[in-house]
Amino acid sequence: MITISTKAVFLFPGQGAQYRGMGLDLLGQGGASVKRLFALASEAMGRDMAALLADADDASLKRSDISQPAVTLVNLAAAAFLGEQGIRPVACAGFSLGEYAALVTAGVITAEDCFRLVKLRGQAMQAASDRIAREAAGAGGDAADNAPGMAAVVGLPPGRVEELLAEWQAAGLDGLYGANFNSPKQVVVSGTAAALKEAQARFKEAGARRVLRLQVAGPFHSPLIADAAEAFAPALAETAFSDPAIPCFSNVTGKRVSAGKEAKELALRQIVCPIHWTREEEAVAGEGVEAALEAGPGKVLQGLWRDSGSAVPCYPAGTAADIEALLKPGAPGGAVR
Repeated sequence: MITISTKAVFLFPGQGAQYRGMGLDLLGQGGASVKRLFALASEAMGRDMAALLADADDASLKRSDISQPAVTLVNLAAAAFLGEQGIRPVACAGFSLGEYAALVTAGVITAEDCFRLVKLRGQAMQAASDRIAREAAGAGGDAADNAPGMAAVVGLPPGRVEELLAEWQAAGLDGLYGANFNSPKQVVVSGTAAALKEAQARFKEAGARRVLRLQVAGPFHSPLIADAAEAFAPALAETAFSDPAIPCFSNVTGKRVSAGKEAKELALRQIVCPIHWTREEEAVAGEGVEAALEAGPGKVLQGLWRDSGSAVPCYPAGTAADIEALLKPGAPGGAVR
């Protein structure tokens, strides 16, 4: 059971966690703070976000310009729903896109600025991904078949993946980069369609149990989308970033963010730099938290938390039912350890 006295950290998932209908239960059962977030997101996007979440198909939700605002909305709605029950975090962290919900929760940026930023960030990253696909397809080719992306490498230690990437790059394999260092058991790589196809075979030959393409629209956290960072930079520059009111952590460094100025600089670097989630989990656990709550769609971060070996339990908190289960006396809440 989670109570208002529990020292909880909120963990916010990123792009790839989306699914049709997510967050609608929070809107239906939540109060004014949840409804305000849906209104702000709808205003920023120029469309009814509740209708989008209800009607969008998987292909549409996968697009960065759609999924980034949508996932951010559900992340913040879950946090707001928790807050309406009296559950507030003592620290927060977000995975990739999820870092923007963490910045709002820590008081670094406003929700209004957050929705504006993730809309522009998603557009810039989708444009960069579309450009790579068109260039790979060439004249008369199918851009969809040449779409860049990301793949999870399961069963090889992170150090070994880094060694293999260095070897292959030195031997001439272009367009493949380490992107997310998620757990001792999983690393995500970003790359062009051709590089990912080649890497799938090579990683399996090297002993990986599985190599799985992810439901994302581009080769994020890699130099391949440097033009997205360049396009997004002016929006960040004009946005006010305050110092964190509670501990907030960076994907780029894996450490606690010290000031608003640093948070702004890291938000830009995060687009092209790898995510060091394993370091970040260790830093979060070092804050003396008693529970971690995955506030947003899916349960990916719970699995990564379990793989970290932390003794702190991690609970699902992305739906109204999840949150209600956490508040029941004696209920385990579905924690993973």
